[in-house]
Amino acid sequence: MNARINLSALAVLGLLAAGPANAADTIRVLAPTWPGFAPVLVASDLGYFKEMGLTVDMKFEDDRANVMAAFARGDIDVDMRTVGEHQGRPRDASTPGIIIGTIDRSLGGDGVIADGSIASVADLKGKTIAAEPNIPARLLLQLALKQKGLTLKDLDIKEIATADTVAVFADSSVAAVASYEPFMSQALTAHAARKPKLLLSSKDSDIIIDVITARQDDLKANPKKYQNFLKGIYKAVAYYKSNPADFIKLAAPHYNLSEAEVKDILDTSLVYTSLEDASALIGTPAKPGTLYGIFDTVMALNLENGAADNKLVAAQQIDPSVMAAVAASK
Repeated sequence: MNARINLSALAVLGLLAAGPANAADTIRVLAPTWPGFAPVLVASDLGYFKEMGLTVDMKFEDDRANVMAAFARGDIDVDMRTVGEHQGRPRDASTPGIIIGTIDRSLGGDGVIADGSIASVADLKGKTIAAEPNIPARLLLQLALKQKGLTLKDLDIKEIATADTVAVFADSSVAAVASYEPFMSQALTAHAARKPKLLLSSKDSDIIIDVITARQDDLKANPKKYQNFLKGIYKAVAYYKSNPADFIKLAAPHYNLSEAEVKDILDTSLVYTSLEDASALIGTPAKPGTLYGIFDTVMALNLENGAADNKLVAAQQIDPSVMAAVAASK
């Protein structure tokens, strides 16, 4: 999905070792190191959560297994990932975590780069394609193949770490690489001799959406807390739209990136979902939003490619009550 800066394990351990929080006024979050989640940090910096009597403790963790284990132990209250990653193994219907909102949509941050000889996704049949397991770009590739009557089995998949995209694409035997920014752009620039192209991009799809997931037991006990959490996030998103330069100035230090780097990511790789956008995606208890259909589409892809073992039902994995309450209180 994105360029993720490695987090020191000590930072995560510090969060988990802190012990049970005051559930009524604290939310503990683990999320990937991706500026798509910056509204949470900026909302804290601007005092939005504090104004509502809420403390948000957010740490970065890119390893999905660590996040799910922390969720299961009750060490954290919120997780933020893509819909596809939410569905991935070993999740089943009893695994903690239910979707209550959205925060961003990939808008070019994920994609597939290919050698200049590849005119369309159909030309990938029988070719060697490099991809990290369970990344959003792999779903984009799978969906595009499906539309051409092909599957991932029609390709020779070479599993890689996405951070190695530039080095992998140097190998002329690799016809294409499923990747994310900034590695896609770096590879396109570094290997101009291959006349490379961006074959597939998330800007042409709506299936890569980052969602906000809450622990069901804490949500049931403290619904107002999660309403305030979403209010703060969407207030920060609105702040970005009206004061982008200041938002970026606040966000950049959290990611050890320059303001120019953060601006480039926000301009070219994602779009934050506003309260109105998220409301349309999540819907209401009486009228489910468009995320339900996206969830089902991605679920079918994940089951087909082996990234998920259990078929999950959107209506059981999405709780629209929090979003509906936030929208009603606007």
